[in-house]
Amino acid sequence: MPEIHASMRGVTRVYPGAQPVHALGPLDLDIAKGEFFAVVGPSGCGKSTLLDVLAGLSAPSEGTIAFEGKAVAGQVPDGIGVVFQEDASFPWLTVRDNVAFGLRRAGVDGAEIVRRVDYAIGFMGLRDFARAYPAQLSGGMRQRVCIARTLVLQPRLLLLDEPFGALDQQTRLLMGDELLRLWRETGATVLLITHALDEAAMLSDRVGIMSARPGVFIDLAETGWPRERDSRILSDSAFGAVTARLWSSLRVESMKAIGR
Repeated sequence: MPEIHASMRGVTRVYPGAQPVHALGPLDLDIAKGEFFAVVGPSGCGKSTLLDVLAGLSAPSEGTIAFEGKAVAGQVPDGIGVVFQEDASFPWLTVRDNVAFGLRRAGVDGAEIVRRVDYAIGFMGLRDFARAYPAQLSGGMRQRVCIARTLVLQPRLLLLDEPFGALDQQTRLLMGDELLRLWRETGATVLLITHALDEAAMLSDRVGIMSARPGVFIDLAETGWPRERDSRILSDSAFGAVTARLWSSLRVESMKAIGR
């Protein structure tokens, strides 16, 4: 049996107010150590809420969450890194200073900062742009900066909330290749939130399909891909079958979400 890296048991999230919104659950989930797990679902189904509670950014209304056997409650645990869709680079800092920001705040030794930043910048293909500012970079390159800034913190669980959502399709595929390379080299466990079925099918070992709100998992689909994969897998004859399964599970829920 694979080692469980993160788990959720009976997790729900209800946003309080005059008309409370039941956004998520109850749901259970186990993510294996080293697994690449993607989540798809209709708009408003609670995908980002799931990521927030798993990361410790918000507390579940009910249920328990664990990372490496320890309860997640109230703050992001050491070992979890989060990358969001929005460009979170600091426009007044160079690429190098953006990537080093979290390490400096954490009081990491200067020589260690240089070592980790040099590695991350090189790994993400940013070495020629280390002294550039975000405004001088493309959208895809700015997102590389955000991933590099998280990578230097050496997360063991990497949570990604639609990190390529604002990019064109070709750039998304190439960024997906970079993400798979990062996953293989670091050995991190990855959870990816995405709207794109082809992205989920290409990148993941397993895809969780969520229902319309309140979001629960209605299917968990194994892709069956080898670990050494990249965007060329889109031409594999089995790729269409994987995306068809995802859409077959998701279509009715997406219609519910838009009131049809």
